[in-house]
Amino acid sequence: MLANSIMIISDSDGEELVRLAREAVSKYLSDSTIIQKDMHSSALAEKAGVFVTLNYLTRTREEHLRGCIGFPLPEKSLYHSVVEAAIASATQDPRFPPVDMHELRNILFEISVLTPPVEIKAKSPADRRNEIKVGRDGLILRWTYGSGLLLPQVPIEQKWDIDEYLANICYKAGAPPDTWLIPDSKLYRFEAIIFKEIEPGGKVVRVNIA
Repeated sequence: MLANSIMIISDSDGEELVRLAREAVSKYLSDSTIIQKDMHSSALAEKAGVFVTLNYLTRTREEHLRGCIGFPLPEKSLYHSVVEAAIASATQDPRFPPVDMHELRNILFEISVLTPPVEIKAKSPADRRNEIKVGRDGLILRWTYGSGLLLPQVPIEQKWDIDEYLANICYKAGAPPDTWLIPDSKLYRFEAIIFKEIEPGGKVVRVNIA
């Protein structure tokens, strides 16, 4: 893990976070209220960045992105971040229409708990490429006109090599594919601890992507 890594997240913590995300969305879709409940682990009161990803599971076991929103910086507790990000992923992702209640039976919930982003520094912008490991590092690109973030599991799922990964973080930031080479652009890396449902509402497992 990176030097600025987050607290240890146990398997039971991860399961509790995923269950919390599903419950938060279900409650919000049913009566527009935000859940408040006691958590069993003190780790969930710690501040950490987190993303909630929703994937629609088809009858042929294909997964299609249905929403993904989160907070890259450790500004809120895991509990509050997961509740807010889960509801936002289901209702506010501009790429998709809001999730309907009946869809939940076909949606897999995935939680990514992030390490704090660390700026990638090198002798030249081109050398930053050598500091990135696909399957370990998520990326954030900040440039003159915006920013973008890709979780570390994305290049694995899309089967990108390092050059495709760097081009796509630029696209995600609304920038040309070589923007990461501009000296004024800032490139950050982070890692993620990932937990995911195997079946909608079913068993939760830790995902190892590296």
